[in-house]
Amino acid sequence: MSAAAVGFLDGCWAEPSQLFISLNDRGLQLADGLFETVLVLGGEPQLLEAHLRRWQSSAALLAMAPPPGAAELQPLIQEAITRAGLQTGSGALRLNWSRGSSQGRGINVPDQADPRFWLQLSPHEPLFSAQTAIVSRHEQRNSASRLSQCKTFAYGQAIQARLEAQQAGADEALLLNNSGELCCGSTANLLIKRQGQWLTPPLSSGCLPGVMRGRLLELGLAREAPLQATPEPGDAWLLINSLGCRPLRSVDDQALELHHDAEALWRSLL
Repeated sequence: MSAAAVGFLDGCWAEPSQLFISLNDRGLQLADGLFETVLVLGGEPQLLEAHLRRWQSSAALLAMAPPPGAAELQPLIQEAITRAGLQTGSGALRLNWSRGSSQGRGINVPDQADPRFWLQLSPHEPLFSAQTAIVSRHEQRNSASRLSQCKTFAYGQAIQARLEAQQAGADEALLLNNSGELCCGSTANLLIKRQGQWLTPPLSSGCLPGVMRGRLLELGLAREAPLQATPEPGDAWLLINSLGCRPLRSVDDQALELHHDAEALWRSLL
């Protein structure tokens, strides 16, 4: 059986295009929700515990109901893998948690809401090819915002930064924070190898606490450091997330050392 995308919503399995969310869902109306993107490799979700830990802590931080835990999710994930034909190969699993439907208009959080969970699993090959990048001139991360600590549905800023990069002839945009320090890529954490040491911006910069970033720190392969947007001679820059690790050829047309072992570094974290 060839691999194909599958979705689960309100107790129903179907192709994702055949599943529909209520128009009064706050996730749809207000981007009031959280998600996790989990790599599926060889029929198994990778680093699921770390993803669920971030999911749960983010929900608590944003005063949302607790999302489903591992005991509830594991059977659904295994069924999704079977239905999608991904017992071998690789895929991207998206776990979604909306604050739910509420009656009436406005942004006030209702006293009672009906939180909603859904998932989607799609075939996906991890990405390791080199990219070019610019530093966004229009978008910045807010290092003081709680939302910067959470993987929310609100990806408008990332979309605009990526569009800005593409319009400038680059592949990706890097974001500064509101203090002018390097923070992250549009959808990935930033790593800079400088004088033999991998560095990554601290969480105080406003970067997302990425799962792969966390693994690098846990294993002692990287350390946190404030970083500026100007490369130093000999620098190698990477963008890393759960679905791949992309070396950067250049930033704002300034050439960088091309790191050739991005895939090996990424796979060592699984």
